[in-house]
Amino acid sequence: MVFRISNSHLDLTYFDKFGKFVIMSDFTCPQCKTTAPAEDFQRQFWVCGKCGYHSRIGWQDRLRITVDEGSFNEFDSGMDSGNPISFPGYEDKVHEAQESCGTKEAVVTGRAAIQGFPVVLGVMDSRFMMASMGSVVGEKITRAVEYATANKLPMIIFSASGGARMQEGIFSLMQMAKTSGAIARHNQAGQLYISVVCDPTTGGVTASFAMLGDIIIAEPGVTIGFAGKRVIENTIGVTLPERFQTAEFIHEHGFADIIVGRQELPATLARLFRLHGYGPKGRV
Repeated sequence: MVFRISNSHLDLTYFDKFGKFVIMSDFTCPQCKTTAPAEDFQRQFWVCGKCGYHSRIGWQDRLRITVDEGSFNEFDSGMDSGNPISFPGYEDKVHEAQESCGTKEAVVTGRAAIQGFPVVLGVMDSRFMMASMGSVVGEKITRAVEYATANKLPMIIFSASGGARMQEGIFSLMQMAKTSGAIARHNQAGQLYISVVCDPTTGGVTASFAMLGDIIIAEPGVTIGFAGKRVIENTIGVTLPERFQTAEFIHEHGFADIIVGRQELPATLARLFRLHGYGPKGRV
């Protein structure tokens, strides 16, 4: 199934057995199986009104429900991936993801306002090759953080990723150090970095910028971890708790500062900006 999201609506679409493109008008919650018109779920920010399940969303809807209308100015929109290790079929996979997601890469960065507070943000889109981090993702995030540092603005990154992009080999792994270095310099400059962890956040993204926030916010029920649960169990020979690697589990164990529902997130972010001395023109 392919998810196509615009600023105004989300259509669930797929190709049937005859190759016909079909638009679905209903949406079924993956957790409690409640089915309702897609428009109803959209009005609830793609959160199930029955069980509270937070569905994965693309970068367009993330911006629509988080930042002030008309305030987003994108950075580096034309930056495109190469194929540094000549991985077979990589260009085709990237092109397919670009067509599906309406963006050049797995992260969109830019400047915006949230309830009047100017911010710099990066939004990862898990539809784009599971938002794996390659050279372009790392470069765009690094540039955005450096812009925030130079302009004394808070930085927010919405993480949702399967980790490093294997099709780029060591070039992908290098992005962990590069993004972490930029965030360290942002911290040394006395600026605020808030990491918002969405579903799923795993692998090299968890091992770098996603867990380096001055404040780490998790959406309810999301998966957060490095290696997969089964890999860990097979490696250390123990059975892990059922809720292992959920937002609630890591919050209880001190790896996330707060769990915030999608509807409350803009107000929560604005309150944090105010508490850390930011105003309508940046740092007061």
